[in-house]
Amino acid sequence: MAILIKGGRIITADADRAADVLIEGERIAEVAESIDCPDADVIDASGKYVFPGFIDPHVHIHLPFMGTNAIDDHASATKAALAGGTTTVIEMICPGPDDEPRAAFEEWKALAEQGACCDFTFHLSVVRFDELAKQQVRELVASEGVASFKVFLAYKGALDIADEQLFELMEIAKELGVIITAHCENAEAVDAMQKRLIAEGKTGPEWHEPSRPRCVEADGVSHLCAFAELTGAHVYIVHTSCDAAVEQAMEAKDRGVNVFVEAVAPHLVLDKTCAERPDFEGAKYVMSPPLRDAEEHEHLWKALACGKMLTIGTDHAPFNFQGQKDMGRDAFTLIPNGIPGIQERVDLIHTHGVCENRIDLQTMVRACSTNAAKIFGMYPRKGAIAPGSDADLVIYDPAYEGVFTQSESESQADYSGYEGTPQRGRPSLVLRRGEVVARDGRYIGGEGGGHYIVREPTH
Repeated sequence: MAILIKGGRIITADADRAADVLIEGERIAEVAESIDCPDADVIDASGKYVFPGFIDPHVHIHLPFMGTNAIDDHASATKAALAGGTTTVIEMICPGPDDEPRAAFEEWKALAEQGACCDFTFHLSVVRFDELAKQQVRELVASEGVASFKVFLAYKGALDIADEQLFELMEIAKELGVIITAHCENAEAVDAMQKRLIAEGKTGPEWHEPSRPRCVEADGVSHLCAFAELTGAHVYIVHTSCDAAVEQAMEAKDRGVNVFVEAVAPHLVLDKTCAERPDFEGAKYVMSPPLRDAEEHEHLWKALACGKMLTIGTDHAPFNFQGQKDMGRDAFTLIPNGIPGIQERVDLIHTHGVCENRIDLQTMVRACSTNAAKIFGMYPRKGAIAPGSDADLVIYDPAYEGVFTQSESESQADYSGYEGTPQRGRPSLVLRRGEVVARDGRYIGGEGGGHYIVREPTH
C-alpha cells in the first residue's frame, strides 16, 4: 500500500519547503505542495522536518584490530544506525597485509548480507599491492561495483603501503574513475613518537594525542595531495581533526587538486581532555587522529558551514571499555582505537550544529547525506527527496529534549562517549525504502533487510 507523508517541512540539500511526499513500494512517487491519495496510509508530519535518509560515509563494523574485533556485528550496528536516522552506511573493509582484496571483500559482504538492516556499501582498504592485488582491484571495480578504496598513511608495518605503491594505486584510480579515501598522518613520525613516549614511561591514554600531533596530520594531507596533483586522482580525506589539516587540503584544492574533506562527529563535540580522564577512563576516547584541543571545534564547524568540509561521518569503531580497551593499560599503543557513535551522529549534529547556529538545516543535510551520495556514486538514488529516489526518509522531531545514554543505544558497546550530555531533536520515524523501521529513537523493524549498493565509478 502507498504511504503519504503530509504536513511536514521538507529539508533537502537545495530546498526548504512545506510539501507532501507520496511513496509507492520502495521509491518516492511524488513530492508536491498537496497530494491527495485516498488509499494511502497517511503519516502526519506536522511540526516536524522530513529529511532524506542520512548516509554515514565512514563506519567500522567487522573490524579486526590489536588482536580483537569490534564488538558490534552488522545487525546491532545497522539497527543503531537506523534508530538514529542513518539509512545507508559505507563500511571500511580492513584486511590484513597478507589477505587478498577479493577474499576480504567477499568476507565483509557476506557478513553484511547476513545481518545488515540498512543499505550498505564499502570502501576497500588497500594494504597489499602485489600483482594479484592490482588485478583484483580492477576486477572488483568492474564486477562488484566497488568505487572507492582506502589507504593508510599510518600504522607502520601493519596497514601502510610504500609511496611507490601509493603512487601506482592512485594512477590506477585515475584510470578507473574511482576515489581514494585516505587516513592522513605520517606513519614514520607517529611510530618514532610512540616509541619515545613509551620509553619515557608515558604510557597512559593521555599520551596518545601527543604521539600524533596536528602537524603530523597536516603533513599527511599535504603528502596525499601532492600525489593527487601528480596523478589527477580524486582523493577523500577521512576523519579530519584540525584546521591545519583542512587548510592543507584547501591549498591543494586551490591548485586544482580533486580533494574532498570529511569531518567525524567526535572531533566536532569532544576534545582531548576526554582522553585525559583519570583511572584509565580516557581510554574510551582514544581514536586516530586523536581528539584535539576544544579550540578546534569552531574551526571545523566553520569549515562545514562554508563548504570546505563536505561530509560528516562517525568513524564508528565500537570496542568495549571492559575487556578490550583495557588491553592497553600498560601502553596506550595497545588500546583499540575508536569511539562508538553510529546512532548518535545526526542528533549530535542537530544539537551542537543546528541548535547552536553553527550550521543550518540544509548544510546538515548536505554534510550528513547528500554530499556523500554525490561523491560516492549513489545520488539521486540516495540523498534526495525526489520522484524515483529510494524512499529512505527521516521524520524528525526538533522539539525533543533528552540526554544521550548508552542504555538507549542499539550498539553493543558497553559505553557511550556522549553519556549524559544534552540531546536536542531525534527521529520520530525512519523509513528504509518505504518501510517504517525506527520510531522515537528505537529500532522496530525485523531482522536483516539491508541491500548492497552497487556503485559506478564517477570520477
